[in-house]
Amino acid sequence: MTQTSSPLAGRCAIVTGSGRNIGRAIARALAAAGAGVVVNGHRDREAVDAVVQEIRDAGGRALGVMADVSRHAEVAALVQAAAAEFGSVDIAVSNVGLRRMQPFLEISPADWDAVLATNLTPAFYLARNAIPHMQKRKWGRIILISGFDGFWGQVAQRAHNITCKAGLHGLAKALAREFGADGITANTVAPGAIDTLRDWSQYKHQPREQLEKEIPLGRFGHVNEVAAACSFLAGDGGGFTSGQVIHVNGGHYMY
Repeated sequence: MTQTSSPLAGRCAIVTGSGRNIGRAIARALAAAGAGVVVNGHRDREAVDAVVQEIRDAGGRALGVMADVSRHAEVAALVQAAAAEFGSVDIAVSNVGLRRMQPFLEISPADWDAVLATNLTPAFYLARNAIPHMQKRKWGRIILISGFDGFWGQVAQRAHNITCKAGLHGLAKALAREFGADGITANTVAPGAIDTLRDWSQYKHQPREQLEKEIPLGRFGHVNEVAAACSFLAGDGGGFTSGQVIHVNGGHYMY
């Protein structure tokens, strides 16, 4: 088998929420594999531009597009910008999330709607707009970044977030079933405890030191380890993997 250092050459990847943390690592990894990458953010243009520059400095191709992915019209424009720049949309990675810690009976209808609009609906919008481009080439990869709480439900006072994380995998399975004949795979990547910049006030129930003790590998994961799972799914090696979830959690939870 011929090996290539650019297995995704000629492909275009959109990675939402890729201005920092896991999204940034995924964007960089896909670009390193040869894909033209659309880096997306909502508020921090400087962060998006910095990731674009990092990719270009490393010899890759990248375009920064600001879009609020909770709005369908903006996602549609994001996908169109990607297709116009790179000629297609082949890989769509939905990586956005809002984690709120709220007792269930204190979650207002507005709170519920806001979390679903940020954590679940953008994946629908992205797939809805990207899949027609994938159908034209009879090749596509949908990758939804979920989380281990959507599979174990271990975190109290996060009903809206857990619902979204579980829903993302349900969506991936539905897409895998419906669009497999078009050469499109759809999968979920569920990170566990990953070392990222975060608001630790929303993790009072999970002290870092306690989490590290619970993980068999004795450490938090690295964003590049999540990106590696996405690179596998995006490439030819992941072509027969669909409707599945890859848990990247150091053995913290075993399914």
